[in-house]
Amino acid sequence: MSPAPRYAPPSDLSPTRRLGLITWVTLMGLFAWDASGLDMGLMQVIADSQGFKLRDNWWLETVLHTRAKQLAIVVYLGLMVMVWWPQSLLRQLTRWQRSEIVVGITLSLITISTLKSFSLTSCPWELQAFGGPAAHVSHWLWGLADGGSGRCFPGGHVSSAFAFLAVALPWLVSDATAQRKTGLRILGLVLGMGFLLGLTQTLRGAHFPSHTLWTGFICWGVALANHFVFGWFVKRRAALAP
Repeated sequence: MSPAPRYAPPSDLSPTRRLGLITWVTLMGLFAWDASGLDMGLMQVIADSQGFKLRDNWWLETVLHTRAKQLAIVVYLGLMVMVWWPQSLLRQLTRWQRSEIVVGITLSLITISTLKSFSLTSCPWELQAFGGPAAHVSHWLWGLADGGSGRCFPGGHVSSAFAFLAVALPWLVSDATAQRKTGLRILGLVLGMGFLLGLTQTLRGAHFPSHTLWTGFICWGVALANHFVFGWFVKRRAALAP
């Protein structure tokens, strides 16, 4: 069995700082997207004043929304069990690292759910431009109601995929090239699923593309913070051990 990927301190130049640089560049890209106004333009391409024709599409609503969410719950519960009974790739990790993954997923889901509960931003299908009652108001204008039901930002459904970004981190920060490649494969899989579910909700009119992008970034930020906290605990525990 391969040795467990080592926790990398925040000051480690490689690969941790590389992830930090990518995170910073991604954040700047998200701000640029919000400033571009492309959100509304893209929605107007796939919908009109009568609404979103694919809102009740069986593949999008039943398979890629309801069934995908149910699958995510099963995977999440499976990862909880594997904290104590690891299988496959998770056997490469220590129990602390497996616990880090489950806590990271949990914190991501809680964070997205909490932000949604305070958001007054309504879903695109509620906007006046698409036959609804709400005005288009930026999701950054916290406290300003748009006339709809709100609670649509960030994206709850895509968080059922993006929350699993925490799974990749123990491998991504490893000092072993083979383990980092494993982390990249996991990262690619999670991002692919997240963008697929985000596209699903955009086509249905449930979320702007920015909702998907910001949900992914928030989950990534939570996973990184959780990783550093667990790393600190592990290092402190090792330092205090006789």
